[in-house]
Amino acid sequence: MKAPTTPWLSNRAARIVVMALLAIVVAAAIIMMTGGASHAAVTPPTPPVGPIVPDGGGGLSVNINGPDGTPSSAVVTLVGITLLSVAPALLLMMTSFTKIFVVLAMARNALALPSIPPNQVLAGLALFLTLFIMAPILTDINNHAVQPYLNGHLNFADAVNLASAPLRKFMLAHTREEDLALMTRAAGQANPKNPESVSLLTLVPAFMISELRAAFIIGFVIFVPFLVIDLVVSAALMSMGMMMLPPVMISLPFKILLFVLVDGWGLIITTLISSYKGG
Repeated sequence: MKAPTTPWLSNRAARIVVMALLAIVVAAAIIMMTGGASHAAVTPPTPPVGPIVPDGGGGLSVNINGPDGTPSSAVVTLVGITLLSVAPALLLMMTSFTKIFVVLAMARNALALPSIPPNQVLAGLALFLTLFIMAPILTDINNHAVQPYLNGHLNFADAVNLASAPLRKFMLAHTREEDLALMTRAAGQANPKNPESVSLLTLVPAFMISELRAAFIIGFVIFVPFLVIDLVVSAALMSMGMMMLPPVMISLPFKILLFVLVDGWGLIITTLISSYKGG
């Protein structure tokens, strides 16, 4: 009679067979790897190569221009961003913007209208009048400095010198000698031999002082007729015993009527543009 087979014995025998097969596969793989490595060719290491020195000698050189001599787009973009950051200061200090804006603001105050027109309107009008007045100078700068630099015919330093020459001529034409002497003495410098030798650090504040002086003179002329209207209205109210009524309330319509009848804005703008002719 045959004895029954125990289940755990059969499972143990199956595990032993699987482990034996795995050991045979691993041994075969090790033999193949060692055999392949023994027949592989050994490549010697490559010796290091020294630095390549150009014929002109060593050193580091940075070229900001492109292959054809024109400035690269990155440099042009950097210069443009820099100009945009300093554009408000250049607009205020080296153009006619300050004088125009001050005169327009004083005309508004002479009418006793502190917020009409608003500052945005006055600034926009002053900006476009500045572009109109400075158009020949800006065209000269573009033709003789900007375009040659972008085409690669000038370097950056020469372009800056050529661009500053028209602005220097414009500011010198509208700057008083007294203001130049004031800034020269304040800086402790010697008197310049000729206008071309005046430093921009001295010329710019002197130009600003001259522009403010001219703006206040024009503002005084604008204030005089409106002051006469205020005096007449005040005297009329005093003679009628209406001392509690503000004179400004009565004189404002007459001021606006006078300003419209004489074409006040046209006269002011014509005067401002004429003050820069020949500069």
